[in-house]
Amino acid sequence: MAKAYLVGSGIASLSAAAFLIREGGFSGADIVILEEQDREGGSLDAAGSPETGYTMRGGRMFEVHFDCTYNLLSSIPSLDDPSKSVTEDTFAFHEDFAWNDHARLVDAEGQIIDAHSMTFSERDRLELVKCVGTPETLLDGKRISDCFHEEFFTTNFWAMWCTTFAFEPWHSAIEFRRYLNRFVHLFKTFDTMSGIYRTKFNQFDSIVRPLLKWLTDQGVTVQLDTRVTDLGLAPGAALTVETITWVRDGRTEVVTLDAGDLAMVTNGSMTANSTLGSTDAAPVLDTTSTSGSWQLWETLAAKRPGLGNPSAFDSSTADSTWESFTVTTKDPVFFKLMEEFSGSEAGKGGLITFKESNWLLTIVLNHQPHFHEQSEDTFVWWGYALFPDKQGDFVKKPMSQCTGREILDEVLRHLRFEQRPEILDGSIVLPAMMPYITSQFLVRQAGDRPQVVPAGSTNLAFIGQYAEVPDDVVFTVEYSVRTAWTAVAGLLGLDKQPPPVYKGGHDPKILVEALETLHRH
Repeated sequence: MAKAYLVGSGIASLSAAAFLIREGGFSGADIVILEEQDREGGSLDAAGSPETGYTMRGGRMFEVHFDCTYNLLSSIPSLDDPSKSVTEDTFAFHEDFAWNDHARLVDAEGQIIDAHSMTFSERDRLELVKCVGTPETLLDGKRISDCFHEEFFTTNFWAMWCTTFAFEPWHSAIEFRRYLNRFVHLFKTFDTMSGIYRTKFNQFDSIVRPLLKWLTDQGVTVQLDTRVTDLGLAPGAALTVETITWVRDGRTEVVTLDAGDLAMVTNGSMTANSTLGSTDAAPVLDTTSTSGSWQLWETLAAKRPGLGNPSAFDSSTADSTWESFTVTTKDPVFFKLMEEFSGSEAGKGGLITFKESNWLLTIVLNHQPHFHEQSEDTFVWWGYALFPDKQGDFVKKPMSQCTGREILDEVLRHLRFEQRPEILDGSIVLPAMMPYITSQFLVRQAGDRPQVVPAGSTNLAFIGQYAEVPDDVVFTVEYSVRTAWTAVAGLLGLDKQPPPVYKGGHDPKILVEALETLHRH
């Protein structure tokens, strides 16, 4: 029987393993997932306890047209009720806890801004329409700031857009254009975020754990603490992996692939080199670039053309770093104050951005419990900032140098809460510094991301955020799942392909609604 080796255990690899079984007829026992770290899940992480504090580096948002993801998860039983699928769980949770944001933007005085208006000038609208209509090939190497004048970046639209999706003005115009086209159907409800879906718990508990259970029940092997260092390629024009070299427990092992065996590689990682701080210590930025996922890609790309250009994404961490933080508390006072302030109960309010904060801070109150085993007397919420190198408005130093307590202090001062000392003393705050978190958004050109199945490949595919899928958008779970399905269908020559990327811009009704949104006052 053919075997499949999957490098990395993020959502792309886990999805690829599931598609190999479901679509490709593989036995789970013939699939091996190789993971460098000591735990599975890649960037969909979440861990901790009420005593030590919970932590999650991010929280992914979903929407109704994540067709590959929902298709995959419709065949995975839910953690809580195996008679239901993870997809059914997610849709049911959205029915009960749909977002309806009444406090999407907050001004410098701590007052809620009317975010229904996008605050566009006529020039903003024209530039936006022009960007959407410009062919991707003409945006090679261009930044978002190359397509818009400076005032555009002061609009309500930009404040909401960049903090929903984590865009910076210096990011890729290609990716920004893709996002505008991919999510044009969300324009109408962008201020309330009611078109956004969330999983019931954090994504590790809601997606990774049930998917892992299903895979291991099928006999899939997950080999942790295994760093893949090289893929040996056969000589000749065809792209064929002959060997896989990995290091485990200090020993180097080489596996030879037989005819029909497959290799799928998650090239690059947006959470590589992440570091955690604590309530009393700032996280230390780590840019030593020792992550196996980046090094393996660099090794492969140097062997022959057509395997991408990792340096476009991993060589300018100043442009791809930001910082998030997770707050754990036993005191319900912060949640009560926020529910009063925002007009929404926890889990229904969506993102809250302090539009004029130097760090560009955004926070969100998740539905509780947000961790599967979280006790009723514990509350967890999350936030992040796009400009951690700037000095705070109240805490007079860069966020990157701040302890968890100082980051929380900055948030509370923006909110003008009188109970600040009580909240500070009762909270555990774990900041996370992520040098590559938006590296997939960096300025790129055609060919910088390798094709999922490169030209001439007989058994190698690239999956995850740094492989190329036309029209779809990175920094989404959907993108990783789509690359996985594309890889399995392509390498196995299957007739059944992933569903096409949803294109709301082809629907006249959605286009009219989007244009009306651009003209809101």
